[in-house]
Amino acid sequence: MRTLKDVPCGETVKVAKLVGTGPVKRRIMDMGITKGVDVYVRKVAPLGDPIEVTVRGYELSVRKADAEMIQID
Repeated sequence: MRTLKDVPCGETVKVAKLVGTGPVKRRIMDMGITKGVDVYVRKVAPLGDPIEVTVRGYELSVRKADAEMIQID
């Protein structure tokens, strides 16, 4: 399954599942990234880390390691 890390700039995707455990998964959910929410990838840094996304009306920077835990449709 694809993850948020694999999405190119300018694409909107829907979150299918969060794969992390414990405090990392909780932190991602607290930032507003939950199952079923639309995520728009705004920018990707030159080396791929971090990824800037728009979720629930605000901009958020996500590390590549955290983006790998977010599976998308």
